[in-house]
Amino acid sequence: MFDLDRWREIFQSINKNRLRSVMSGFTVAFAILLFTLLFGVANGLGNFFKGAFVDSAENTISLRVRKTTKPYKGLQTGRIIQLKNKEYEYIGQEYKNKIEYQSALIYKNFSIKYKNEASTYSVTAVNPDYQFLEKIIITDGRFLNERDLNQKSKSIVIGRLIKEDLFGERPAIGKRVNVNGSSYLVIGIFSDEGGDNQERKAYIPLSTAQMIYGSNDYISQIDLGYNPSLSTDAAIAFGHQIERDLRKKLDIHPDDQSALSVNNMADANKFISTVMFALVLIITFIGSGTLIAGIIGISNIMIFVIKERSKEFGIRKALGAQPASIVGMVVQESVLITTIAGYVGLSLGTYLLSLIGDSLEEDYFITNPSVSPGIVIGATIVLVLSGLIAGYVPAKRAARIKPIEALRAD
Repeated sequence: MFDLDRWREIFQSINKNRLRSVMSGFTVAFAILLFTLLFGVANGLGNFFKGAFVDSAENTISLRVRKTTKPYKGLQTGRIIQLKNKEYEYIGQEYKNKIEYQSALIYKNFSIKYKNEASTYSVTAVNPDYQFLEKIIITDGRFLNERDLNQKSKSIVIGRLIKEDLFGERPAIGKRVNVNGSSYLVIGIFSDEGGDNQERKAYIPLSTAQMIYGSNDYISQIDLGYNPSLSTDAAIAFGHQIERDLRKKLDIHPDDQSALSVNNMADANKFISTVMFALVLIITFIGSGTLIAGIIGISNIMIFVIKERSKEFGIRKALGAQPASIVGMVVQESVLITTIAGYVGLSLGTYLLSLIGDSLEEDYFITNPSVSPGIVIGATIVLVLSGLIAGYVPAKRAARIKPIEALRAD
């Protein structure tokens, strides 16, 4: 393998037959290039789907109600359906074995003021479990806890950008802010992977909001985190079960989709999994076809090369060359061309993906298209082995030809 004379002969052969070498390399490079681009685009679509749900837990079910659009049990259409604490408690008790996290929500838009700085922000009243449902990242202080809820404390957790707006570089924990005319103690600062809009929010205890801003037990929404041990199909069935039971309790027509909406992440996860599986199958089929085409191209070229060099091999054998040395030289040349061309195709494909990556997200929903190095390296190894076989089989056959027959070859 490290015989200097053999490598010199290989490079002389490549230089002598430049067109043939370029065509061999082009077949391999194009196959790896196309393979890399196809799998990069597939991964980009997968990244887009994952990014769409990055700021929420993947096992969330959200329940919201609105006006009825169908009459039911003698009740007229247009009724305003209202979720209350009793529905929240019913779900928690009835399905406690299937629920990991649970939170009720009340949405408000309030002015938050600190000294001379003030602005209007989204303030959401929640239960402590909401931290895990929304994937809230506490960067300073803490999130709301059960004690805040039980004592109906005027505590507030603010987003990173609210902190910057009101406090700048000054510490905010332990300071009091004016929220719609009431004084609240800042107990935590959070960040959120959902982006700037999520970090311009604030959270207060649900019980506090019901006492101060409504004097009632109304809630706007119920979010659940179903048990992660549930399969996707079981989680979907669980969502349907909750929907059926709530429709009965709230006297909502079974077909009234407007009055009660259930957004189950399990449905989205199943859809994404199905789409990605189908996409991977298609890409694998096309990519495999590309690799097979590359293998066939290498094989055909190597067969032609061996036939073209039959006289050369005859002379080598007549001068005492062993069949193994002839086979080894051809195989080394084939593997060298395949390896270099495969690396060129891989590098070019990776570069093109990085070059066009940012421009594909807005129009084609492809985020950060990239390909696993393991997959591409595996494909390159397949082509290199194919190049080895493509060179070995015809070279082995040529090496068995008697020198006199090889010298007579046209």
